[in-house]
Amino acid sequence: MAMEKRKINIPWLFEMAWRDSRRNRSRLMLFISAIVFGIAALVAIYSFRYNLENDINSQAATLIGADLAVYSGKPADGGIKTLLDSLGDEKSQERSFVSMVYFPKGSGTRLVQVHALQGEFPYYGSLETTPVAAGKDFKSSKSALVDKLLMLQFNAKAGDSVKVGNVTFLIAGTLNKAPGQTGISSNIAPSVYIPFQYLQQTGLLKKGSRINYNYYFKYNHPVDMQKLTKNIDPRLDKADMGYETIESRKENTGRSFSDLTHFLSLVGFIALLLGCVGVASAIHIYIREKIASIAIMRCLGVKSSEAFLIYLIQIVGIGIIGSLIGAFAGTFVQHILPLLMKDFIPFEITTATSWMAIGQGVLLGVIISVLFALLPLISIRNISPLNTLRINYEEINLLRDPLRWLVYGLIILFVVTFSYFQLDSWLGSIFFTIGIGIAFLILAFIAWLLMKVVKLIIKNSWSYLLRQGFANLYRPNNQTIILMVSIGLATAFICILFFMQGMLMKQVSLSAGKNQANMILFDIQSSQQKAVADLTREQKLPVLQQVPIITIRMDQVNGKTEAQTAKDPKSKISRHAFSYEYRVTYRDTLTPSEKIIEGQWIGTAPAGKDIPVSIEENFSKRNHIGVGDHLVFNVQGLPMSTVVGSVRQVNWNKIQTNFQILFPKGVLEDAPQFYVELTHVPSVKASAKFQQAVVRKFPNVSVIDIGQVVNLLDDLLDKIGYIIKFMSAFSIITGVVVLIASVRISKYQRVQESVLLRTLGASRKQIFSITALEYLLLGGLSALTGILIAVTGSWLLAKYSFEIPFAVNFLPAVALFVIVAMLTLVIGLINSRGVLSKPPLEILRTT
Repeated sequence: MAMEKRKINIPWLFEMAWRDSRRNRSRLMLFISAIVFGIAALVAIYSFRYNLENDINSQAATLIGADLAVYSGKPADGGIKTLLDSLGDEKSQERSFVSMVYFPKGSGTRLVQVHALQGEFPYYGSLETTPVAAGKDFKSSKSALVDKLLMLQFNAKAGDSVKVGNVTFLIAGTLNKAPGQTGISSNIAPSVYIPFQYLQQTGLLKKGSRINYNYYFKYNHPVDMQKLTKNIDPRLDKADMGYETIESRKENTGRSFSDLTHFLSLVGFIALLLGCVGVASAIHIYIREKIASIAIMRCLGVKSSEAFLIYLIQIVGIGIIGSLIGAFAGTFVQHILPLLMKDFIPFEITTATSWMAIGQGVLLGVIISVLFALLPLISIRNISPLNTLRINYEEINLLRDPLRWLVYGLIILFVVTFSYFQLDSWLGSIFFTIGIGIAFLILAFIAWLLMKVVKLIIKNSWSYLLRQGFANLYRPNNQTIILMVSIGLATAFICILFFMQGMLMKQVSLSAGKNQANMILFDIQSSQQKAVADLTREQKLPVLQQVPIITIRMDQVNGKTEAQTAKDPKSKISRHAFSYEYRVTYRDTLTPSEKIIEGQWIGTAPAGKDIPVSIEENFSKRNHIGVGDHLVFNVQGLPMSTVVGSVRQVNWNKIQTNFQILFPKGVLEDAPQFYVELTHVPSVKASAKFQQAVVRKFPNVSVIDIGQVVNLLDDLLDKIGYIIKFMSAFSIITGVVVLIASVRISKYQRVQESVLLRTLGASRKQIFSITALEYLLLGGLSALTGILIAVTGSWLLAKYSFEIPFAVNFLPAVALFVIVAMLTLVIGLINSRGVLSKPPLEILRTT
C-alpha cells in the first residue's frame, strides 16, 4: 500500500521558526537594521510626494493668482488687444523686467526684477507683506514693495526710499512672498513692485530692453476654461503669446516636483538595495551555520520544503519588522524634507501622516528582503540527512543550484519595474538597472580580484602577522565582497556629489587675471555708448569689450516659412527656431572663444550677394541647418536674405559675449541696437562705487556683477547639495549598518580561528594586529574602489551631461577615504574585543 503524502503543518512551521530564532535574535535584529534606513528614506519620500500632490491641488490657484494668465515678450496690439480686452470679468496687467535699483540711504545698488502692477492681482492668495496692508496700499501712491532679501542686504525699512530708473519710490513695506515665488528665485533675482502708472516715468522702457508683458484675468461666474483656452489658443500662438490656467499650472508644478521626488526615490532605493545586499550576505552565513540543525531535522523526517519554509517564515518576519520600523521612522523624516526644500517650493507643504506611503514602504521592504534572501535560502533544498556526517567535508554551494538564475531574474525584473514607476520610461529604468548592476559587478569583481592577487603575493618571508591579516581577505567565511560592494557604493555616491559640485563651481569661478571680465553692463543705448565707456575709464576700469546687440527673428529656412515647415513631415527644423527672438551682433573678426569648424569665416559682407553669416555648432545640430543653407531674417520689420557661410565652435564657459548667429560688418550698423560692455573690477569696493556711478548717470543701464552671481550659484549648489547629501546619508548609514552587521556575523565565524591562535600561544596584541590589518585593508580598498568609480562616473557626467571640462578636486575624496577606512577599522576592532578579552576555554564552551 502506497504511503500517504504528508500534508504541510503550517502552525508547526511557525512554531519551529519561532523556536529556532530564540538563540539568534540579536543577529536577526542586525538583518532587520540593514533594511530600516532604506525603507525610512522611501517612506519619507513617498509621504512627501503625496503631501506635495495634495498641496499642489489645494494651492494651485494661489500659484498663478488668477483664473487665466497670458504672457508675451512684446506688447499686444491690433486684434490681439481686442481679444485680451474681451477676456475675464476682472483684469490686471503687469510689466516685468530686469533693472538696477538704487537705495539712497546706504548708496547701495542691486540688479532686481521690477514688477509694474495694475489692478487687483493676485485674485487668489496675496502679496504677503509686512505690514500686511502694504500689499494693496502701494498701488495707490508713489510707493514700492521691496523683497525681504534686499531690505536685509541694504538695511532698509518701511519709510525709506528706493530709486527705480528716474523715479524715487517710498518703500511701503517688505515683500515676503509673491504668487509662484520660491526662495531660490528671490535670491537670484529679488523683486521690487511698483505701481503701473509710474512705469513710463522711470524711463526704463528703452529700445532693446527685454520686457515681459503679463495679463491676468478672473471670472466671477463658472467658465469652461478648457474650452475657452482651446478657442483662443490659435490666435495667441500666432501672436507669440503663451497662457496658463490653474489646471495647467497644477499639472506643470506637479510634473516638475514629480521628477524631483522620483529622483529622490531612486536615491532611497539605492540605500535599500545596499541593505538588501547586506541581508543576502548575512542570511548566507546564517544558513551555513544552520546546516547541522537542518540536517538533523531532515534525519527526523522534516522535508526539504518544510525546512525551507521554516527559514522563509523567519525572513518574512524580519522583513515585516524591519519595514515597519523603517516606515514609522520615515514618517518622522518626512518632516525634515520640507525644511530642506523650502527654497525650491513656492507654497507651504503639509506633513500629514500618509498611510498609503507606510503601506507601500512595508510591502516593498518585505518583497525586496525576501527576494534577496531567496538566494541563500534556496540552498536549504540541497541539505540532506547525510550532512550530519559530512558537514565538514561537503559544502553546500549555491552556485550549483540552477534556481539561482530564476531568483536573479526576479531581482532584475523587480529593480527594472520599480525604477520604471519612478522614471516613467522603460529605457531609463533599464539603463538605471544596468548602471546599478555594473557598479555592483565592478565592486564584486575587484573584491574577487583582490582575493586572488592577495593569495598570490603572500610570501613566507613576510611576518606572521602580515600573512595572517592578508590571508583573512580570502579565507573561508571572508567578508571581502560584501563589504567592498556596500561600502564602495556608498562612498562612490557621496564622492560623485563632491566632484560634480566642485566642477560646476569651477566653471563660473573668476580668473585672477586682470583681462578676465567680471562685470557686464547691458541695455546701453546707442546714444549712451561713448558716455558709458568714458565713465568706465574715469573709474580707472578697462573697457574690455563694447558689443552691439540687434534683436531679430528667423522668417524662412531655404525658402520655407514656419507654416510650410510645420506641414512638411520630412522637415527636421524645430518650430522653436522661428518663434525664438535672437540677439545677434556683427564684427569682422572672431574672438578667442570661437573656432571655425566648417565653412569659411567672412568678416565683411560682399556687395550684391546674400549676406554670409556664421552659426554656432549646437544651433546647427539642433535645427539641422548647415553651410550653404539660405536663411531669411526679420530685422525690426525688414527682411534680410543670408546664407550660412560657416559653423563655429563656441566656448560658452568663458565670460564674454557669445552668439548663436554672427553677422559680418557692413550690414547691421544702421539697425536699431543697444550695446553690452564688459569690464573688470578689482574689488568689491570698486564694484559698488562703479555701480552707483552708472545707476546715477544711466538709470536704464543694468549691471551684472559676476562675482555676486558666483556667490549666488555657490549658495544654490549648496542648497541642492544639502538635499542630495541628506538622501546620500541614508546610503552611507546603510553602508555602515551593513558593515557592522557583516563584521558582527564574521565575528562568529572568526571565533574558532581566534581560539586556535590563542591556544597556539598567540597574544591578544597579535590577534588584535591581525584583525586591525584585515579591516584596515578592507575599508581602504572599499573606499578606494568607490572613489575610482566616482571619478569614472563624474567624467561621464561632465563630458556627456553637463558638457564641461573634467577637473576634480581630490581633497574631499582623500578625506572620505580616510574616514571610511578608519570607520571600518574601528567597527571591526570593537566587534572583535569580545573574543580578545576571554580565555580560549570559555569561548570553546560557548561555541
